[in-house]
Amino acid sequence: MAMAKGQLFLILISFSSLVYPSQSRLSYNYYSKSCPSFDKIIQETVTNKQITSPSTAAGTVRLFFHDCLVNGCDASILVSSTPFNSAERDADINLSLPGDAFDLVTRAKTALELSCPNTVSCADILAAATRDLVTMVGGPYYNVLLGRKDYRISKSSYVEGNLPRPTMPMSKIISMFAAKGFSVQEMVALSGAHTIGFSHCKEFKSYLYNDTHYNQRFAKALQNACADYPKNPTLSVFNDIMTPNKFDNVYFDNLGKGLGLLESDHGLYNDPMTNPFVKIYAKDENRFFKDFARAMEKLSVYGIKTGRRGEIRHRCDAIN
Repeated sequence: MAMAKGQLFLILISFSSLVYPSQSRLSYNYYSKSCPSFDKIIQETVTNKQITSPSTAAGTVRLFFHDCLVNGCDASILVSSTPFNSAERDADINLSLPGDAFDLVTRAKTALELSCPNTVSCADILAAATRDLVTMVGGPYYNVLLGRKDYRISKSSYVEGNLPRPTMPMSKIISMFAAKGFSVQEMVALSGAHTIGFSHCKEFKSYLYNDTHYNQRFAKALQNACADYPKNPTLSVFNDIMTPNKFDNVYFDNLGKGLGLLESDHGLYNDPMTNPFVKIYAKDENRFFKDFARAMEKLSVYGIKTGRRGEIRHRCDAIN
């Protein structure tokens, strides 16, 4: 039987919508119709949490990095382990991730579920909240595409080799980021996130007595600050001792003065591949902000799951 052109056109349109579902495409206004209150709820949750717990911004940025660099920005870091599965958050490098960051996502998810049930992914919540917090503490605003789905898999065994450790040589950290498509400059810009937050004494204490890269007075102060570490493993020091709660370029300026906290901080300054960018960012905060914003936009869509490759979790800590 002959088919009218109009009928054929409708069939083709229907078929194309199956092959290229609209929800698989990211956009800046992804929730404008399905959840118009998305931006407002994220901003209110972020503001309230940061005011009551000022370490939330740094903790959330770190949580975002640890999520994205392992299999992509898919909220797999938020999943809790079960008797049958050891999840990403229980890998040893993730055990020190701060509770405030997890709590922030939980609060935002709860509010969004009340306003727009089964609509907003945990991955989008984490991405948008991270951007808002960076901006709130003085960092650059950058655009965040929305429409990610939450991954259905989270395994601690996937983590090792995907996250940089402070004890790694800079060449290995460069290679790790290069394997994910990030240039040396992008890696250095992203490292500027250390302008806020703190590190536990266990991450650097063993280097304080024999590493000549430290400013001597700074090393002595750190030794005193971490003296009780064996009795109190929670002891920590700000990554940027000059302006610890402000997102700025002082972190990079510190490195040239021997005021880097971690071995990887010193590596950034001493490696010939990364040193030129450190010096540029130390002199030019606008350049750092511009490059950081661009690198974060790129990181925020790394390895994302869309369409049927993921789901909208009912709870961020459990796969549906």
